[in-house]
Amino acid sequence: MILKDYLNSKPLFYEEIDYARMPRVYEKVKSSLAAPKTVHIIGTNGKGTTGRFLANALCSMGFYAGHYTSPHILEFNERVWLNDANATDAELEDAHVELQKLLSKSDSDSLSYFEYTTLLAMIIFKKCDYVVMEAGLGGEFDATAVFAKCLTLVTPIAYDHEAFLGSSIESIAATKLNAIQNSAILASQNYDEVYKIADKLKTEKSLNIKKVTEFIDEKDSQKIEQIAKKLSLVPYLRDNLSLSISALNFLGLKYEIENFSAAPLFGRVTKISENIIVDVGHNALAAQGIAEALSGQKIRLVYNSYKDKDYREILLILKPVILSVEIIEIENPRVEELEKIQKALDELDIAHTIFKEIKKEQNYLVFGSFSVVEEFLRSYV
Repeated sequence: MILKDYLNSKPLFYEEIDYARMPRVYEKVKSSLAAPKTVHIIGTNGKGTTGRFLANALCSMGFYAGHYTSPHILEFNERVWLNDANATDAELEDAHVELQKLLSKSDSDSLSYFEYTTLLAMIIFKKCDYVVMEAGLGGEFDATAVFAKCLTLVTPIAYDHEAFLGSSIESIAATKLNAIQNSAILASQNYDEVYKIADKLKTEKSLNIKKVTEFIDEKDSQKIEQIAKKLSLVPYLRDNLSLSISALNFLGLKYEIENFSAAPLFGRVTKISENIIVDVGHNALAAQGIAEALSGQKIRLVYNSYKDKDYREILLILKPVILSVEIIEIENPRVEELEKIQKALDELDIAHTIFKEIKKEQNYLVFGSFSVVEEFLRSYV
């Protein structure tokens, strides 16, 4: 079965996850997989752009680098980036054939979509010097956590996926930070509880956990400002750039401004036309970053939300920059009922309608999830 059909046969979401399955299967095949130097990225927001900044820089510096990120917007190839380009269909198909030979049928069938694609990516990355491996949902029990890592980067941790990670910042942070094997760098955090959990783990497990500010000196700060200006980075993307540069400094790799000439990962405050910005963010922390980036502006928000997101809080955060909300209709079982989103908008006194078209004289932000951006790009661009 070709890769596309094989992946389509696996469910994307599970009510319960067997956390022992990936480690069990990995133990059987790890001797057949290469072991490049792996930087693991965990956290709630900013994993994708932090990883792509780092992978782009490593590639620019002459290293053979891979970046595994998720989810994708339009095509699966976006998840597996190898030396400055998304993996081709042929590369993915070859890796699928190779992985099928390594796995027993029962193991192959039992692996989830994400678990299988994680192993698939490592097949493609077999010749890499460095791999930047982004966690999908959590940390400690994430499929990406099975690999040996030379460093873990921790982006800001906040509320998200509470059904799997816990309902408190303490439980979410513990689940994510337990993925640290040896050394880690913490981005600036919004919750003191994250630092407390990190300090506790540092003592209990003798881990080398430091803050991003410990790896960024005045010269780095000057370079970061120059890169941010050149790439027109909004504040939260500048923070992600700083975390990626802290990783290079930890690894002892000398970088130059020119190593950061590529634009950040698509779909993160990405301007696709003069009046349209798209962003795949889907939680309150992402909304805060957007509100800061668009401070002083007024936009029409093309929006929808999954049922498990606190869309009322997200809309409240974005309210200062919103003229009105235009709800984009999406066929997805995870999407909230239209009437409930409309009710939340009424309670917040935010004007709203159903999205129909883009008007040239208006400025738009397309935001709410990867599915929102995908539907918009497929249907309206």
